[in-house]
Amino acid sequence: MKKTALLFLLFSIAVTAQDKNFIPAKTDSLQIHADVFVGNDLFGSSYFILDNAFIKVNRTKDWQYKNPPLGKIAKVDLQNALQIVLFYESFNTIVIVDNQLNETQKISLSEQQTPIVASGVGLAFGNRLWIYNSLTQKVGLYDYLKKDYKEITNPFKGNVKYYTSDFNNFQWIDDESDWYRCDIYGKVKVLGKVPKFEQIQMLSDDALLYVKDGRLYYFDVKGNKSALIDVDKKTFQSFLYKDKILSIFTKEGITNYKITLP
Repeated sequence: MKKTALLFLLFSIAVTAQDKNFIPAKTDSLQIHADVFVGNDLFGSSYFILDNAFIKVNRTKDWQYKNPPLGKIAKVDLQNALQIVLFYESFNTIVIVDNQLNETQKISLSEQQTPIVASGVGLAFGNRLWIYNSLTQKVGLYDYLKKDYKEITNPFKGNVKYYTSDFNNFQWIDDESDWYRCDIYGKVKVLGKVPKFEQIQMLSDDALLYVKDGRLYYFDVKGNKSALIDVDKKTFQSFLYKDKILSIFTKEGITNYKITLP
């Protein structure tokens, strides 16, 4: 009898942990007019895209970078506020701007000696850029000062559905929902399988946030468990979690919430 009761208790705890929701506390909101919310930097500036112009705003000033001939901005890398990377995928071009959004580098990948058609770009360590070359289905590193490109992985097995990067790692999720990470030496590690998603943000090797059917969830990879993050927004365009602040972007602007995740 005691053994049965103990098993029931453990089962109840497991179910409770799996079904537990996170309820973040609203802190403030900001009204903005933008098409895309890109993020914030450590100095209190916010970044947006409006009418395909890249815009930086702080309390006293705003800056803008626009290059219509290059088409739509496909990706922005904000890791370094002094070296912001803009990727114009349709024209196979990368632009790097400084903290006042002055253009410092413009790289046409179509003009490189090695054939490159990029479908993934990010800032890596030491004047280098991560590049996923869809022609070879390999990840490479491009030194934009030396104009040298070297591929460091074997070809990917599946198609890339989503990617992100930091200075030392390039991560991607393929169309089979498998999550991988590659370091600057080309070592690839399988991190696990993720749920189907519409938007996603990796938090660590063991956790991520994702949107499915318009709702935001926290996912524990090792435990294979999802928990709803209950924000008071029926619809939203995007989200960003950083330094225990969850930013929800809607047509009305940005609402920030304080939330501590495992």
